[in-house]
Amino acid sequence: MTKPWRAAPKAALSSPLTLIVAAVTSLLACFLGTAAVLQASAAGGAAVQYQTGITCPDSYGPMFGKGNMPVQDIPAVTGAIQRHAAAHGFGAPVVGQFTNVLRGTRFNGDPHYKIRLGYRDQVGLDNLTLQQGTRAPGLWLGNVVADAEHIGVGAKPGIQGVALPPVTGIYRDLLDPPPRWWCSQQSGAVIDRLVDDPIDSIVFATDRKTFDDTIKAIGLPTMQYFHVSFYEPAPATLSAAEDLLQRSRDLIADVRADLTAQGLGALIAADVPTFQRSVQISRQAQDNVFVSILPLALISVLVGCAGLGTVALQWYQRRHAQLRLLSARGSGPAALGGLAVAELGLPILLGGAAGAVAARVLLGVYGPPGAPDPAAELRAAGVAAGTLAVSLVLLALVVAVRVHREFELGRVRRTGNRVRLLAYFPWELATAGMAWLGWTRLAHYGTTSRLGNPLPQIDPLALTYPVFVVLTVGLLTARLAWLALHASHRARFWSHPALQLAIRRLAGARAPVTGVLVIGTLAIGTLATGLGIARGQEEALDTKSAIFVGSNARLDTDSPIGMGTVAMPASMAGTSTVVGELTGTGSVVLVVDPATFARGAAVDHVPAGDLDGLLRKISQPDPRGTPVIRVGHTAKQDGKLPDGLPDAVVAGDLPVFPMIGTSPGYVVSRTVLSHAQLDGIPKWSVLTTSPMAEATTALRAAGVFIPNRISRESALDGLPFFVVSWTFSFVALLGAVLGVVAILALLVAVEVRRRQNALAGALVLRMGMRPRTLLASHLMELGAISGLAIVVGVACGISVAGLSVPRFDPATFLAPRSELPNPLPFVLTVVLIGAAVVALAGWIAVRSVRTARTAELIRA
Repeated sequence: MTKPWRAAPKAALSSPLTLIVAAVTSLLACFLGTAAVLQASAAGGAAVQYQTGITCPDSYGPMFGKGNMPVQDIPAVTGAIQRHAAAHGFGAPVVGQFTNVLRGTRFNGDPHYKIRLGYRDQVGLDNLTLQQGTRAPGLWLGNVVADAEHIGVGAKPGIQGVALPPVTGIYRDLLDPPPRWWCSQQSGAVIDRLVDDPIDSIVFATDRKTFDDTIKAIGLPTMQYFHVSFYEPAPATLSAAEDLLQRSRDLIADVRADLTAQGLGALIAADVPTFQRSVQISRQAQDNVFVSILPLALISVLVGCAGLGTVALQWYQRRHAQLRLLSARGSGPAALGGLAVAELGLPILLGGAAGAVAARVLLGVYGPPGAPDPAAELRAAGVAAGTLAVSLVLLALVVAVRVHREFELGRVRRTGNRVRLLAYFPWELATAGMAWLGWTRLAHYGTTSRLGNPLPQIDPLALTYPVFVVLTVGLLTARLAWLALHASHRARFWSHPALQLAIRRLAGARAPVTGVLVIGTLAIGTLATGLGIARGQEEALDTKSAIFVGSNARLDTDSPIGMGTVAMPASMAGTSTVVGELTGTGSVVLVVDPATFARGAAVDHVPAGDLDGLLRKISQPDPRGTPVIRVGHTAKQDGKLPDGLPDAVVAGDLPVFPMIGTSPGYVVSRTVLSHAQLDGIPKWSVLTTSPMAEATTALRAAGVFIPNRISRESALDGLPFFVVSWTFSFVALLGAVLGVVAILALLVAVEVRRRQNALAGALVLRMGMRPRTLLASHLMELGAISGLAIVVGVACGISVAGLSVPRFDPATFLAPRSELPNPLPFVLTVVLIGAAVVALAGWIAVRSVRTARTAELIRA
């Protein structure tokens, strides 16, 4: 009696289609379950990478700093840090020291220089650009003072009668913003030219001995800036960041205890690591993504398990005769359920393993740009193993229950009425109720989400809203298609035989047709929704930052560059424009240069049909007043402009404009203003598409004073936008997986009806139908299914995404609101894929007819 179980794996080859369906179903279920865990962990890793990118490179580990540190206590503090660093896995600490301003420093006999002495351990000099001299022991002087006062290498400065070490090098001054390595040392290493009495130069000592000897000779009692940190590699995962954070806490505690024992505990200002807040935000980002996608992940795995239950029923029906015989010979339900596992278990295991591996390998394609934690990879493998175990148990259980009911209870359950009741039950009302519940949460979310929470947590029910809407529409479409096919016997299109045959074939397979239609509609609609919302938030971040800044970078100046004595640097002439700003009437007034505005400002984000035409209109003087472009018009906005300007004459309206946003404002051309009016504008800014560092260098080289600057990268915190995008990328992944299921279901439906279609096709060909007409008939049949799914899915998905994108905006207070990105590329891609699948399925169907042997089909 053990032979059927031993031969089960080989017997499974008699039905390769069942094996393929079982393997693919298991693959998709394990793929989605594994992907959910990896997606959340990768979101945490991506958040960590984002945080490390916006913080100083030595702030990942512990940082010790204090202002006005007593010089005599510095050796005790640095010694305590060095003693405990290695025990917690840290390398050598980097010590930075900067004195207060030393006035009366003498160079070349002039005693009126103001300098600050500084020193930075290890690679401090490596991060300075040496223009002249060597690294011989001595001092390095900044190039601004050295060039202006003709101070060269070999100069011997002094202060208060004390001779300082000679100048052995001239380095390029660190300007604001400094290179990233100097980020944490900006207060000491960078000259602030905004103060009324700025320092002439930061003078660096080349080595610790030179610096200590100089401080001792001058007799300084305190160090104005004292800073100790570690340059640790940036953590790539959340677990690595949390481990680094814990080690930093332990080191801070040990150093504090050591210094407290020496009576110097008050010298340590650090209580918690600087990176602690970043790690907390990253953990919150991971948790938010995981909680948000968890319901969809559970639904996906359950649907996959249900699919395996369906496979079990199909296997039971195919093996019904053999199971009846084995049951009559004494095999129990458990043994027969084990037979199903023996026959289908291997393809299920292989498919599940392939799905788990694919989820990990393809994480960089569908998931956030971060690395998952090793522990998360183990959890993901556990989820895949659990899904496989549940699948195998479900397979055995379904078969065992059917065997018990049919063979052991001695009667066949009458399931016809039950199945008919399930078919007529209005499932779309239940899904519509779930969609309504999700909408109430989504509408609520749109009014409460704000930047600085610090991260928006997407309500899981709000996340299910788009899926249930698409599912409701898909079920409703399938029900209408079912009714139409039920009544299709009344159709009379014999003058178009290809169409008539297509209708009859569809009517003869109503159940597969409606199933494929529901899955296809859900796949396309979910994919459209996920991609639309995810990309909408990414584009919203790009648009909001561009409108807020005005361009890639905005640098405020004290003069209208290009209109006065200072010319625009040649390197920026083709990528920049100058904008003046006036306030005082309740409306912002921008003064622009029409000739250069389009090439320097973020005009791509201005929804105007003819911006150049409006700029030309306001460039022409108007005797009635000042011609303007009116922005964000409201009923309270009048035409009064700031003092010195005639009232506004509106030449056109725009809903949004760079720097103004959607707030009430006016845009004026500088060509219609007099020199006196231009001189009265208090604030000028350079808008440029060049990188901010290059623009800053070019303007400073031209002698331009820059009191403030901002770039698109630093204007907004992008992490809230990314969290929403990462969350909905899983919805898009779900849609893509369902799309694969829909394609396979369509091809399987064609393969299942292969013999029937081959016989019918062979007969109609013998009766005189041309092969071209037969191919057209199959293309009509398959095209009707896929075309209806595409039309309904695209229309529903894009509509839902367009309604949802503004409500998932994490910065609703900043104009403009998030909008649905251009759906045309997605629509074209779906249409092309649908056409390719229909062509493939039609070719398979016609090929089965062309290669069929009619006599054998009739005898069978």
